[in-house]
Amino acid sequence: MKQFTRITFDPQVMGGKPCIRGLRVTVGTIVGLMASGHSPAEILKAYPYLEEDDLQEALTYAAWRVEEMELPLVQS
Repeated sequence: MKQFTRITFDPQVMGGKPCIRGLRVTVGTIVGLMASGHSPAEILKAYPYLEEDDLQEALTYAAWRVEEMELPLVQS
C-alpha cells in the first residue's frame, strides 16, 4: 500500500472510513466537494482546520484506491 501520512482509519471515527488526520472529515467528503465544483480555497474556508496538503492527499488517496485491484483467492 502506498504510504499516506494524512489519511487515517479509526473505527471510532466516522465508522472507520478514511479520514483526514483523524478528524471527522472523510476523503469522500473532500472528493465530493471538489467533484461538485468547490475550489480548494472554498473548502479550506469551510473547514479552517484543514490544510492544502490534506486536500491533495485526499485526491491522491482516492485516485490510488480506484486503481487498486482486489483479486479473488484461488483454491488449489
